[in-house]
Amino acid sequence: MAGHVTRSKRLEAQQQEQSRARWTTPLTKILAELMVDQVQKGNKHNNLFNKKAWKYICDGFYNKTGLKWDKEQLKNRYSVLRRQYSTVKSILDQSDFSWNEATGSITASDETWAEYIKKHADAETLRTSGCPIFKELCTIFSEPATNGKHELLTVSEVDHTPRPLCPQPLRMHQEESLSGSQDEDDANDPETPQPSTPAAAATSNRKRGRKGMNDAITEAILEMAAASKMRATAIEQYNARYSMADCIKDLDLMQGVDQQLYFAALDLFSKPILREIFLSLKDDKRLTWLRSKCANASNRK
Repeated sequence: MAGHVTRSKRLEAQQQEQSRARWTTPLTKILAELMVDQVQKGNKHNNLFNKKAWKYICDGFYNKTGLKWDKEQLKNRYSVLRRQYSTVKSILDQSDFSWNEATGSITASDETWAEYIKKHADAETLRTSGCPIFKELCTIFSEPATNGKHELLTVSEVDHTPRPLCPQPLRMHQEESLSGSQDEDDANDPETPQPSTPAAAATSNRKRGRKGMNDAITEAILEMAAASKMRATAIEQYNARYSMADCIKDLDLMQGVDQQLYFAALDLFSKPILREIFLSLKDDKRLTWLRSKCANASNRK
C-alpha cells in the first residue's frame, strides 16, 4: 500500500510539473521546427494550423522532449512566438539593425540600441538574447503566398551590408528578373552595338540571356558556399557548447541514477538536441526528464 501511495504522489508531481510548461530555448526551437514542418506541408491556412497539424505538433513535441503538454499550452507559446516575430521584424525594419543567422544575434551600435529601447522597452531582452529561431519564425508567420519559402539574407545595393528580408520570393524569381532587366538595359544602351539583321539580333539576345543566367547561377553557388561555411561554423560552436563530455560530467554528479539509467542516458546523449535539453534543464528537473525519456526509448524497442 505504501508503495502504491508513493507512486501516486510521484505521478501527481510529474503531472503538476508538466502542467506549468516552463519554456527553455531548446524546447522553443523544437516547437518552432515542428511548426515549420507543418507550414511546408500545407497544413496552415489563413494564419491558422488545422487540427491535423496540431495533432502532429503535440505528438512530435512529446516524442522529442518527453513532456506531455497539451495543445492549449503549445498554442499559448505559438502566440508568444507571433509577438516575438512582430517585435524582431519591427527592429530589423530599421536600417541600423541586422540579424546574424549563424549566432542568432541582432546587431547594432550601443547608441542605436539605447535610443530604440527608450521607445520600445520590450526590445531590451532581444538585445542580449537575440532571436536564434528568426528563420523559423519567418516561415511560420510569413504570407501564405510564399508557402514558407523565403530568403532571409540579401545584400543592400547601397552599402553591401547583409540585411534580413522576410518574406522574400524564391531565389529563381530574382534570377529571372535580374537577367531580364540586364537584357533590357543592354538593348537600350546607345553605346551597345546593335545587330544589323534579325538573325543576328536573335543570336545576340540568346547570348545575353545565357550570360545573365550564368552570372545568376554563379552568384547563387557562391552564396550557397558561404551559407554552408556559416552553418559548419555554427554546428561546431553548438557541439562545443553542448558536448557529450559535459553531459557525462553532470550525470556523474547526479543522485539517484542507477546503472541501467546511467547507460540508457548515454544512448540519449548521442543526439545533440537531447544533450542541449539535458544541460539546459535545472538540476532538480534532470532526473525526472531522464527517466521519462529512457522509459519512452525502452517502450519503442
